[in-house]
Amino acid sequence: MIIDSHHHVWRYTPEEFDWIGDDMSTLRRDFSLSEYSELLEANGIDGAVAIEARQTVGETAWLLELAQEYSCLRGVIGWAPLASSGIESILDNFCEHPKFKGVRHVVQAERDGFLYDENFNRGISQLTQRHLAYDILIIERQLPEAIAFVDRHPNQIFILDHIAKPLIKDRVLQPWRAQMREIAKRDHVVCKISGFVTEADFDNWTLADLQPYWESVLEFFGPNRLLFGSDWPVCLAATEYSSWLQVVRDWAAPLSNTEQNAIFGETATRVYRLQ
Repeated sequence: MIIDSHHHVWRYTPEEFDWIGDDMSTLRRDFSLSEYSELLEANGIDGAVAIEARQTVGETAWLLELAQEYSCLRGVIGWAPLASSGIESILDNFCEHPKFKGVRHVVQAERDGFLYDENFNRGISQLTQRHLAYDILIIERQLPEAIAFVDRHPNQIFILDHIAKPLIKDRVLQPWRAQMREIAKRDHVVCKISGFVTEADFDNWTLADLQPYWESVLEFFGPNRLLFGSDWPVCLAATEYSSWLQVVRDWAAPLSNTEQNAIFGETATRVYRLQ
């Protein structure tokens, strides 16, 4: 079984997707679940987890509606106002849908110190009570903050998106590598094998550019705490879906069948409680 643990669908508007720069102009269009499901079938993928892209409650509700229509969508990681005083009722409403599996916030766009916010942390506690996952979206300089953050919530499942977005384009390993070693010491944190190519040079990346980052997360987290994600359609700025899938398959090829199964489906099934 293969699960794509990280993809998006969206209805494009320039206002809501202002992060899509000219170098990513291929992403300036709608990406539907119908288009994505065809990719899954063509590449032998059994299911997927949709991740928020717009940070609105409305988008989360829309993704959950799509999940009712498309059986390939095994789970939704939506957005919710975790720092809001009304977060309990919002989460309870979403939890009525069996495919609601957790929440993500675009912390990479927030001020330094955001993860120390008391109201936000109270919201994380509400996720813990409901056995929901939290996806950590940060850039590498926010790793020290993220380490302190996950230490506050030892009973919460955390999924680190895009290997914390290291400076692959500049071929910089430190201090990212040391900080990833540290955060990986926490058993309640797992890491997605996703987002490599869009942190590299879109047009000129090589496997040699990516290899040290793959080797690092494999060493620190081990196969049982890694999970494959395509980051489609964002990955299209630098590669095709099938090409990225093949990169990860080649990386995993020397591992045992059990270890490969963890990376390609079992870890995602466990941490997101997929059916």
